[in-house]
Amino acid sequence: HEYVFSTFVVGRNTEFSHAASYNVAQNPGADGYNPLFICGPVGMGKTHLLHAVGNQIRQNLPDLRINYVSAERFLNECVSSIRRQEMDKFRQKFRDNCDILLVDDVQMIGKTEAVQEEFFHTINTFIERKKQVVIAADRMPKDILGLADRNRSRLEWGLIADISMPDVETRVAILRYKAERMGLRLSD
Repeated sequence: HEYVFSTFVVGRNTEFSHAASYNVAQNPGADGYNPLFICGPVGMGKTHLLHAVGNQIRQNLPDLRINYVSAERFLNECVSSIRRQEMDKFRQKFRDNCDILLVDDVQMIGKTEAVQEEFFHTINTFIERKKQVVIAADRMPKDILGLADRNRSRLEWGLIADISMPDVETRVAILRYKAERMGLRLSD
């Protein structure tokens, strides 16, 4: 697995999000960390942390059922299920047959009301059942266009871990790590 905690280069810009993600992976469903909302620009490691949470939980608690989904896939499956009148199957997949829900690029969810409604109830179900939700987005909940107020409130309910651009030292550390893994020699 490429996306694990041990392959994530931690810098000052990611210390908090890394620690929060690791804590969630050790104690899924714990109060105060549900949902965990990881926010930051493209390419900052949000997807890496989402997968690292899932991989760590799979290793430590193999009986838990983990569902990683992009918000776009959630949206498309929801719309298809509505069209085919198969919402029972959709809800079973995303609520009943799942203990850990990892949602990437949630800024895409703000497009249709019916999908937002389903997303809201899915998140609520997880929180009520003390099941973990981890969400990644390229912007804060308040900045997601078209997001219903109750969804915004729900996403802000737990813990928000903001990732900023890395400093030069962190960028160099990431490059060195990647070069070493690829067997490349780079001069300073």
